[in-house]
Amino acid sequence: MISVLVADDEPLVRSGIRGLLETAEDIEVVAEAGSGTEALLLTRRHRPDVVLLDIHMAGGDGLSAAELVCRHVPSTAVAMLTTFGNARYVHRALRSGAVGFLLKDMPPRALLEAVRALAAGGAFLAPQVTRSLLKTFTEHDPERAGRARARLAVLSARERHVLTMLANGLSNAEIARSSEMSEGSVKAHVSRMLVKLGCGNRVQLAMIAYDAHECGSRLSSTPDSRTT
Repeated sequence: MISVLVADDEPLVRSGIRGLLETAEDIEVVAEAGSGTEALLLTRRHRPDVVLLDIHMAGGDGLSAAELVCRHVPSTAVAMLTTFGNARYVHRALRSGAVGFLLKDMPPRALLEAVRALAAGGAFLAPQVTRSLLKTFTEHDPERAGRARARLAVLSARERHVLTMLANGLSNAEIARSSEMSEGSVKAHVSRMLVKLGCGNRVQLAMIAYDAHECGSRLSSTPDSRTT
């Protein structure tokens, strides 16, 4: 059973989301919060698999709560739930450790699929959010790109190869199949990259790759035999 905490300062919105989620036999809403402060408190108490946080809440906003939840309860997957598709919010949320950015008007089935993906260790960005985020990354920032490329210098060629495919949205299994590697080897590479780059999840790894503007041919060249 997937446990979920819903945080929104509007009781009717919380009730609606809860009702939708609990139509699924494999999802249970274990708590509701009306503020970011309460969301952190209840997350620490219940340790849910997934937390859905509204961005704008009185008594502690969702973005600040996301940072604190990711820091203090790293086992919980955090997703922002909002009516706003502003890339500025997406950036801050994902850099704080959130692995999802969902819109309140998304289809019910999509919300259920998103929660399941997050609980399974994946990431989920609503299509509108993805378009906004990619637009931000395509606006070249030389300083940001330079910092990102300097960080990537610690990776081996094989790790950079895996990072490219990860940033393009491939799962570990898909990366393994396309690279003639075992899935266990891919997981090991991802784990090492998380440590080397100081990232908390796959989304943050992908963001560094996008920052560096190296998701094309330069980063996806054939890897060498090094594994460290």
